[in-house]
Amino acid sequence: MQPRVDEIWDWLDQVPDPEIPVISLVDLGIIRDVEWQGDTLQVTVTPTYSGCPATSVINFEIEKALRDHGIEKLELKRQLSPAWTTDWLTEKGREKLEDYGIAPPSPTKGPERCPHCGGTHLERISEFGSTPCKAQWRCKDCLEPFDYFKCI
Repeated sequence: MQPRVDEIWDWLDQVPDPEIPVISLVDLGIIRDVEWQGDTLQVTVTPTYSGCPATSVINFEIEKALRDHGIEKLELKRQLSPAWTTDWLTEKGREKLEDYGIAPPSPTKGPERCPHCGGTHLERISEFGSTPCKAQWRCKDCLEPFDYFKCI
């Protein structure tokens, strides 16, 4: 008997992003679709950007998680259009980022508040962070540096 699609989504929600393991691939919004095509499970994935170095690790982790749950026939489909956007992050994912100390993306030109103290007096240190999707900022209230997940 095939597992239900909602059950599979729950399994995928347990797979952490390899670069920011506090959020799942589902929270990140890169799992676009899960559906059965006959007896083959098809999972559609949109990478955060086409050159993302974590793509092969992400695909491996998806496949491993599903095979660990007994899925034998599996097809991972890469979908580049429409391109991934930070709008696809779930609200739960945004909260997890902030709890972890990473300011979630904001439609303004930078973070709205410090993820450590909530302060709003912020300055950009560098447009480049530990991964291509992050920038370095500092809070002028608590003086702590933090990552900001860039709005894409």
